[in-house]
Amino acid sequence: MHEQTMEQLWSTSQLAGGNVAYMEELFETYLRDPNEVPEEWRNYFDQLPRVDENTSVDTPHKPIREQFLLLSKNQRRSRPVSQGAVSSDHERKQVQVLQLINAYRGRGHQHAKLDPLDLMERQKVPDLDLAFHGLSRADLDTVFQTGSLFIGQDEASLNDILAALDMTYCGTVGAEYMHIVNTAEQRWFQQRLESVRAHPKFGSEVKLHLLERLTAAEGLEKYLGSRYPGVKRFG
Repeated sequence: MHEQTMEQLWSTSQLAGGNVAYMEELFETYLRDPNEVPEEWRNYFDQLPRVDENTSVDTPHKPIREQFLLLSKNQRRSRPVSQGAVSSDHERKQVQVLQLINAYRGRGHQHAKLDPLDLMERQKVPDLDLAFHGLSRADLDTVFQTGSLFIGQDEASLNDILAALDMTYCGTVGAEYMHIVNTAEQRWFQQRLESVRAHPKFGSEVKLHLLERLTAAEGLEKYLGSRYPGVKRFG
């Protein structure tokens, strides 16, 4: 049973939440020209179920996203923005900012400050670098839409977005939840982490209750370790 579970995990490891931006880009390329993606990905995409059984090819998402950006821009404008303006450099970077946000949600825990003595050598995570997403320090003062980021405002400068992401996911709390397949549960974690930057302000009563529960759990772990030495446990 254990071997079957491990085999299933290995066979689907490329579908982890941290790879979502990469897979979306691959799928867009596949829809444009299947021969432009590696054979193993082409075979995987060929086997995906279609939204409409009568349709042999899915619709690329990029043009749809650009259309929604166009509608958003024209919502409060007396002079409509042309379709060409949506594909401007700013709009391309807007998509890259959303990819950066998703990268922090999936990989930010790898840069979290979990070693108070600073003895652990942390490997650099390319996904968290601005250049990886086609952004630079010159974009820090540019205002972008925050998308689904729970920071209490629909638009913010890249510098503010980056500061919020770093405080939430690269502070003293390592949050790893993007492997959860239930979208509602993912959003539950995101809302509670991002809205308080992973630093909730609890009252004394709540803090004492949390301490009591943690102490009880630690005590149980020590008891099991002494009572059943060498036995695998999942604490």
